[in-house]
Amino acid sequence: MLQLSNERSFDTAGGMETGNAGDMAALNLARLIAAAADTIAAHAEELTALDQAIGDGDHGLNMKRGFEAVRAEAEAFSAKPLHDALKAIGTKLVMTVGGASGPLFGTLFLALGKEISAAPDRANLTAAFGKAIEAVAARGKSQVGQKTMLDVLQPVHDALLQGKTAPEIAGIADAAAEATVPMKALRGRASFLGDRSIGHMDAGARSTALLVRTIVETLEGQP
Repeated sequence: MLQLSNERSFDTAGGMETGNAGDMAALNLARLIAAAADTIAAHAEELTALDQAIGDGDHGLNMKRGFEAVRAEAEAFSAKPLHDALKAIGTKLVMTVGGASGPLFGTLFLALGKEISAAPDRANLTAAFGKAIEAVAARGKSQVGQKTMLDVLQPVHDALLQGKTAPEIAGIADAAAEATVPMKALRGRASFLGDRSIGHMDAGARSTALLVRTIVETLEGQP
């Protein structure tokens, strides 16, 4: 059982969510994929605008294309064991997102799939997520504080370690993305702008925060 709070838990094998009150709601990987794709599509223009300020200007379009490709194979992915499904999603993102984001987001899912168990609890999820973050840092040759998606991923991992609830984790992800605004970019195309990158949110950090909020809210059955 994957537990994000003290009140709700998620059985990744059975695709059912249970709570203290005994309520149950169907929840499966296909639903998570659809929610993630919907979120990226809804924010594609925002992500593009953020990337136009300090990047190539294609982050929103690229992310939308990648997650729509994942959505198209959601049922096939859902039929696989969780670790294989995550690896397949990662591979699809590498192949379809393009740019710098494809390898980074793809690596996140590939590494998560490599480390996660078939029926993860919070401890396993947290450990696997930590390893996935290390893989992203290695792939991007980057670290926290350089105005990248790592500046959201690491605070989220810390929140998991600290036992934060799903709403708290979502809020931490949002705040972490906002915290990239005053940072100076030290990696990626934005780094070429030097001090001119200050004052703009990193598009990758924003898309990461959007995905974190979507995933935890879907797992918790929130609107």
